[in-house]
Amino acid sequence: MLRFVGSILIITATTGGGILYGMELQHYLEQLLYIRHIVYMLRGELTYSAAPLGELCGRVAGRVKEPYRSWLRAVEQQVENRESDAFLKIWMRTIDRYLKELHLKTMHSIQLKELGSCLGQMDGEMQSQSLKLYLDRLELEIEKVREGMGSKKRIGNCLGVMSGVFLVVLLL
Repeated sequence: MLRFVGSILIITATTGGGILYGMELQHYLEQLLYIRHIVYMLRGELTYSAAPLGELCGRVAGRVKEPYRSWLRAVEQQVENRESDAFLKIWMRTIDRYLKELHLKTMHSIQLKELGSCLGQMDGEMQSQSLKLYLDRLELEIEKVREGMGSKKRIGNCLGVMSGVFLVVLLL
């Protein structure tokens, strides 16, 4: 009886690990979608208000959740304080500091940082075009993540169950 209960617990725990992996994949996709939402808001504010970048970040920061709010407020404060650094350095430094907890993949983090190289150096129209190009690239990345997510979830679930069964057989 004790072996049976232990076997059930092992299989349940490893299956839970597989399900947790699928939930992490879903959470990562939601993060990318939220970044897309933020960039759309930045582009909209830029197009309709033509305000300076610091002010744009402040306006958008009031409508987003944490940690994005802290990130955009830090960009706003550092740009308005007229720190000696260029906008690109401010953008990259704040991404590293405030969005670190998102654990973005290296490629997605680099793409977000590259966006800062286009902002702050051009007129409003060119900045809007740069935001559009970034959004197009982000859409492709989101589609890649979506396409692979279903199969990765199934594989994670199957590996969770199979590893539990393997451990049970090994221990019995």
